[in-house]
Amino acid sequence: MNKSLNSFLKILFTFFLAILVGAIFILAIGENPIDAYLALLKGALGTKLGRGNVIAGFTPLLLTATAFAVAAKAGAFNVGVEGEVILGGITAAYIGINWGFLSVPLLYLACFTGAIVVAMLWGLIPAILKAYFNVSEVCVTILMNTVALYIGSYLVSGPMSAGVATPQSKPVLVTIPKIMKPSSANMGVFIAILVVLAVIWMTYKTKWGYKIRTVGTNPAHADYAGINSKKVFIGAMLLSAALGGVAGCIEVLGVHGYYLDGFARDLGTNGMLAALIVKSNMLFTPFVAFFLAVLKAGAMAMQQATSVPKSIVDTISAVFIIIATMDFVISLQRRRKLEKELKTEIASNQKEKGGDK
Repeated sequence: MNKSLNSFLKILFTFFLAILVGAIFILAIGENPIDAYLALLKGALGTKLGRGNVIAGFTPLLLTATAFAVAAKAGAFNVGVEGEVILGGITAAYIGINWGFLSVPLLYLACFTGAIVVAMLWGLIPAILKAYFNVSEVCVTILMNTVALYIGSYLVSGPMSAGVATPQSKPVLVTIPKIMKPSSANMGVFIAILVVLAVIWMTYKTKWGYKIRTVGTNPAHADYAGINSKKVFIGAMLLSAALGGVAGCIEVLGVHGYYLDGFARDLGTNGMLAALIVKSNMLFTPFVAFFLAVLKAGAMAMQQATSVPKSIVDTISAVFIIIATMDFVISLQRRRKLEKELKTEIASNQKEKGGDK
């Protein structure tokens, strides 16, 4: 209980510090911070369009934040969620355009299944390289994001092009219904919430979730206890990738109705930010994702009402990133120290047993 309270207080501190830094910058340009923040909130939550934009922005952030968090639970720093969103989206678009021989329910199912499978196959590459060859998943996933981006750009500029000025695919044959027109909010938010609730339940209430958390805390201890840390690590990375695929499918079927080149820009980064702020605590992650969605949705209204540039939202996000990164580095150093001590203890015990024999 105390640990949860401490985590909550840290989140509140980070939140107020970021808002304070933003207020200082607003004062520096001669504007009133209170008026600016009220305009931001009014733009995001005060109108039907604003609330719809918040929901539209919250949906992918919820999935990508949870994707990063579930990988982090296994000790992975999965920066490749954005690439998985891209490939999940392009796969859903291809199936949604070309598989019209299926009935509508089956076509929906095929789009989501295809997006998940392709995203998981993409996520399998860094997972295997890390688990069996100790290749940094951070470097691999960063590079793979660029490859995924170019794959999507090539397909919608060539084989899947709609033949218009903006690189995009032809419209898909099935779309997820909108719920708050004229915004992009759609029924996909309910799919995202159900999926995330299932992942949270799995992580904290099942045997496999326990294994993921054990491996993330200390893989050496997990192996010593009979848990195959490599397989669990790969499984967590695949689940993380699947969530990215779901996000990509919802964006294509629900927001755009086609694959739009560059649609996933910053989705992975912002999702990672939301997870880092709460140290990958899945119970708090949705709330931070919603807060970031509010910031993004209200930024333009703030700029129009007060002349405060919407880039001030990026400043607030940057403060979050700095604090979260510092906290993550400190936690990582502590974990490595613990792993080193445990390995030393295990080696010492094995040596003593060998001497007794």
